[in-house]
Amino acid sequence: MRERGTPVPVPAPVKGASKELSGCRLCRIEVDNLSVKRDGQVLISDVNLHIHCGELTALIGTNGAGKTTLLRALLGQIEYKGDIRHLTGDGRPAAAVRTGYVPQQLEFDHSSPVSVQDFLAAAFSSRPVFLGISRKVREMARHALMRTHSEHLADRPLGALSGGELQRVLLALALTPQPDLLILDEPVSGMDENGLETFYQTVNELKKRNHMAILLVSHDLDVVRRYADRVALMQGTVIEQGTPERVFASKAFEQVFYSREGRE
Repeated sequence: MRERGTPVPVPAPVKGASKELSGCRLCRIEVDNLSVKRDGQVLISDVNLHIHCGELTALIGTNGAGKTTLLRALLGQIEYKGDIRHLTGDGRPAAAVRTGYVPQQLEFDHSSPVSVQDFLAAAFSSRPVFLGISRKVREMARHALMRTHSEHLADRPLGALSGGELQRVLLALALTPQPDLLILDEPVSGMDENGLETFYQTVNELKKRNHMAILLVSHDLDVVRRYADRVALMQGTVIEQGTPERVFASKAFEQVFYSREGRE
């Protein structure tokens, strides 16, 4: 955590936030033979994975399996070898693909008086919040919060939110403008059971309504079993993938999670 007195991180203004898309423009994301090295060490190698629109794909594996490295490659944060292709329904390259990202947590000074509305307004407009928030930006913030059933939180201080409430606010931000790919990086870490259920029910509704591609990293195998359409088991590469039933019943799953070597 940052030292007390550190201001709440203000997200960069969202370009085109008022022009929300009606649906996903992708059909699938193809990851072929993707490898990442750092300082001569291979972090992941020969990763092959298809992420489909209208589905939630979960990445599972023990710590150090390469899940975060794969996310960073998909987000364009690190160099890699191999191919990441964004394709439309007819197999053509998709242009201007938007990616939404929800991190594990937001680090900020919890004593800050910044409200949820202020936080979102800073992302939706280049106008400094202390100069006032326009009616248009207020409406954008309200609409974003409505998508995650969080509109009642608009005037609450960001630091007064529970873990589940804060993650729904971050989800609202990630959904504006409408992404083609939504990446959730262990988004319910430290969340209570009620918050967890509300969060994933909201994500499930969004997936069905907007036909977006969702990639989830989670250590909660029960959540993966209930909400994922596809699962990719990683151990330096993707060693098993398919439906939750297929992956959880596989020999690879047993070796990773139940063998002595695979326990965290």
